[in-house]
Amino acid sequence: MGAMRPTVLLFDIDGTLVTTGGAGRRSMALAFQKLHGRLDACDSFSLSGMTDQAIVRKALDIIGVHPSPNAISAVIDSYLEHLAQQIPLVNDSDYRLHPGMREAVDTALSRKGFAVGLGTGNVREGARIKLERVRIHDRFSFGGFGCDHEDRVELIRHGAQSGANLLGVPLEECRVVVIGDTPKDVAAAKGIGASCIGVGTGNFTPEALLASGADYAFPDFTAGEALAALLDGR
Repeated sequence: MGAMRPTVLLFDIDGTLVTTGGAGRRSMALAFQKLHGRLDACDSFSLSGMTDQAIVRKALDIIGVHPSPNAISAVIDSYLEHLAQQIPLVNDSDYRLHPGMREAVDTALSRKGFAVGLGTGNVREGARIKLERVRIHDRFSFGGFGCDHEDRVELIRHGAQSGANLLGVPLEECRVVVIGDTPKDVAAAKGIGASCIGVGTGNFTPEALLASGADYAFPDFTAGEALAALLDGR
């Protein structure tokens, strides 16, 4: 059964599409060490669901550095350099695409009326570096990224509009679905009136994601009803 409306799918990256074996957190820590002599800048808070810019802003505040646009950009540039170095060092067993995700993305891409993109707090270049390791980056022709907006609701809105533009229809005529692993993904989806499918492949259980407002939630995308929810759900 095909989708009744043009559909924009926005996939989160960390914890949803992939697990990077901690490469992202290590790279951020190394960037702060290089620029500010503080390896521990991000140690006191969870990065789950945060945008790259928000992570850097909070960490700069914690270490007592004014989070000016230039200061934030400098850390992100250094982070990307370290990320490109750290990702090849992670063992294959620790760096993986989550079960069922490649099949879900490829099936959606084969459907007429579907636009398949990213909705992630990663800046665009960070997304590319992370997804190329598991050979899936080329599936995503658009997205909402952490460099589009620091606020997750607004970057999801940007990604949804980009998908609607690709389909050639007004955004209000589209079914928009955010696929994510944190309550922040759920909140961002609801912030633009989108649906949300939660996956328990990050730090939150399907039950916790449902409690936060997800329309559906599954342990991973090998669950029997997950693909149907993605393609034909509300």
